[in-house]
Amino acid sequence: MANWDKEELKLDPKHTWRAGPGHRIFVADSGAVRIEFPQDWVVIPGDDSIKFHDKQPPDDDTCLAVSYIRLPPIDWSGLPLSELLEVAMKDDTRPIYSRGETHVVKRPDLELAWAELAFIDPAENRDARSRICIARGSNIQPLITMEFWEDQRARFAPVWDEVLESLQLGVYVDDPTRGPTIQ
Repeated sequence: MANWDKEELKLDPKHTWRAGPGHRIFVADSGAVRIEFPQDWVVIPGDDSIKFHDKQPPDDDTCLAVSYIRLPPIDWSGLPLSELLEVAMKDDTRPIYSRGETHVVKRPDLELAWAELAFIDPAENRDARSRICIARGSNIQPLITMEFWEDQRARFAPVWDEVLESLQLGVYVDDPTRGPTIQ
């Protein structure tokens, strides 16, 4: 995922893209992954993910990162996402002092599991939170992470909720200037 191309297109006057108030839409790979994020956030491609910051780094207070892989079309029900999440968090080398419960969400179009880790950031000596989500649907498996300071939970926890609520997988668009086809 190291090669990212950003392309800005003029939307057709009759386009069907719709974001909630105060949000923009991010679409990866013609619709493999779609989320909504705050409209004033900064989007920066990383080596292994797309990163969304509340402000231009290094002045940012949070970073949301999104990456994904394509899965072979087989039955994945024997590998619960909660188990994948456990494996993903197991080797975290930060000084984790608390781990929240695993939240599992099953929707008709996808399933996801996420949890929150608490740690003291060694560089800032400040209480921080890290949220990690693994989702699966339409043979797409995104990994979504977000880190924020505990004292800014009221500001950033709702963004996490909105990202997960707006998450769509495998809803491909033929023409990005027009948006998704209404069925």
